Amino acid sequence: MMLRLRPLPLPPLSALLAALPLALAPLAGCASASSATASTAASASTAASASTAASASAAASSPAPAASASMSTGPVQPPTPPASPEVFLAEGGDVRGTTVYRPGCGSGCPLSGDGTTSLWNMTWTAWDSTQADGTGTEKIDDCNPNCAAGTLHAVAVRVALSKPVLVCQPGKGAWYWTRVIFTWPDGLPAVFSGDNAPENPFDYPDITAQQATSCP
Repeated sequence: MMLRLRPLPLPPLSALLAALPLALAPLAGCASASSATASTAASASTAASASTAASASAAASSPAPAASASMSTGPVQPPTPPASPEVFLAEGGDVRGTTVYRPGCGSGCPLSGDGTTSLWNMTWTAWDSTQADGTGTEKIDDCNPNCAAGTLHAVAVRVALSKPVLVCQPGKGAWYWTRVIFTWPDGLPAVFSGDNAPENPFDYPDITAQQATSCP
């Protein structure tokens, strides 16, 4: 016996058109849900951006904190310098002997310990803590034939005393000049030439050797 296939009857077109909205409804719901989700995300992003902007604006408009009182300092005042010390000329370079201060050497101040040079009739135009300048007369021994039997020559001189140092002595400290520089405006006698020329500048190494930074 041979089987024969019969075609299934198709529903009318009107029935298919009527069922189409029902088939598309689930898809429309998904689309609506997706749109809603996107809208919600956009709203959240917009709100976050607005909040961040508001926070930044508030931070910018907020006044800066006041500086700490400990960091506020006034103008620095320079330290008060100590009073300028008096500086003395030690006759013969001996700080334990006679010392003179402006207007000293009017009637003779031996500069050397052996008396071969001395200052007379000095007028000091300056005498402070760094230098003393004066003019007057220098008496110099020509040591010919020797210093004990030599002749003293009086010559015009300009003198500059400098290089003061502090020397400590029992119960006190005092400042003394350690260098004498001579200028002879009228020159020197011919005897003071060559090996017999006077020492210039004239230093006091014994005083310099006693130099101290402070005294008790």
